[in-house]
Amino acid sequence: MLQSMTGFGKATGSFEGKKVSVEIRALNSKTMDLSIRCPSVYRPIEANIRKVAQTEMERGKVDVNINIEESGDAKSVAVNRSLVKAYYEDLKSVNEEICEKSQDYLSMIMRLPDVMVSEKEELNDDETTFMTNLTKEACDKLNGFRSQEGEALIIEFTERIEDIRRLMIEIETFEPMRVAAVRERMQKQLDEIENGQYDPHRLEQELIFYVEKFDIAEEKMRLTNHLDYFLETMKMKSTGRKLGFITQEIGREINTLGSKSNQADMQKKVVEMKDNLEKIKEQVLNTL
Repeated sequence: MLQSMTGFGKATGSFEGKKVSVEIRALNSKTMDLSIRCPSVYRPIEANIRKVAQTEMERGKVDVNINIEESGDAKSVAVNRSLVKAYYEDLKSVNEEICEKSQDYLSMIMRLPDVMVSEKEELNDDETTFMTNLTKEACDKLNGFRSQEGEALIIEFTERIEDIRRLMIEIETFEPMRVAAVRERMQKQLDEIENGQYDPHRLEQELIFYVEKFDIAEEKMRLTNHLDYFLETMKMKSTGRKLGFITQEIGREINTLGSKSNQADMQKKVVEMKDNLEKIKEQVLNTL
């Protein structure tokens, strides 16, 4: 089914006291343009996250943002116990030497350098699997958003394609008028000749030539086929590029209709067809 290229998805989960959130935003792009922002602890598995996003997203300008919120149970820093004890013994010894009263050594020591040290977190297979699944969940939610937008695009595309078809049918009502106008114009020019004599058979031949020159039957047939093909293709998955190519073919036939119309009312219909097609092209650029 047709999908929009823009969307947003967010998934949250907890692992060993850490609350992790994965947010993914996608915009339209001709290729996959993936950017990942994640805490240093997940740098070793960034390739895994990238692979999941590329597989699930297929195409677009995709931004993945991973955040960690430590819970009360998480322990990211630790006390350097040996250093605290050494500080304590030194401070206590100095205090006794200068005969000062007892002090709250611990509060003093906790402000000294290197007392608190960061614990180096190492990823295990379980956390790698957890992050892979969480990323996929965020991708699934984004794709769900894309599908909802795609349903709206299907409705809009169908309405505009059928509007082009309607305008093409309306053009047919002006074709007899066009032939009569060509005949009248040629007859008038011939009547202006001084002697007023001409071969009626030659007039009919010239008229047939002009009628054939401005005949749009083939263009209407090809345009009908392209419109039907567009409607069929948009029901398939990941056909944004293909729809773009089909709109180019539709545009060629509409342009040819315009150049052959040679009649004001027909050309007005062609302009309306072009307007619908341009709006389709704008939305196709945002189609996966």
